[in-house]
Amino acid sequence: MSGWVIVLNGGSSSGKGSIARCLQAVLPEPWLAFSVDDFVDALPAAMQASDDGIDFGPNGEVNVGPAFKQLDAAWSAGIAAMARAGANVIIDDVFLGGAGSQQRWIDAFGNLDVLWVGVRCAADVAAEREAARGDRTVGMAALQADIVHEGVRYDVEVDTTHAESIDCAHTIAGKLA
Repeated sequence: MSGWVIVLNGGSSSGKGSIARCLQAVLPEPWLAFSVDDFVDALPAAMQASDDGIDFGPNGEVNVGPAFKQLDAAWSAGIAAMARAGANVIIDDVFLGGAGSQQRWIDAFGNLDVLWVGVRCAADVAAEREAARGDRTVGMAALQADIVHEGVRYDVEVDTTHAESIDCAHTIAGKLA
């Protein structure tokens, strides 16, 4: 029996990670949570700041090369395999390519049950969170706030500009019922 997948898409510092942790707390069954940050952190150091891997520009731009894309395809296939094996999985991602990024997951998931969630946050609020975190390239949050949603289809959207993560998690959980 296959598990479910919840895909949280939003810009950097929009609150996806906090929502994922809240979902794990409110959903009745165990859910594994993985973020794009987990994937990037797993890359070898030689792929950081590399034309072949991933490079973060001075104003928050993110550029990825062919080796990154190849490993990303393997990552997506691996996440899908866990769901096919029966695990419920939450993905925290940033669709830098908008609808094209969503399509890569659609291709990996095939006939799995997926709940697509848009996590929105006003650019200025995300930028404040980014500054408070101190572990992000300045400008990334504002740059990504809207572009990650372009052309993407969602089953539910939440806005963390003023809503708490736990309230967003309850809204999302209600869509699974």
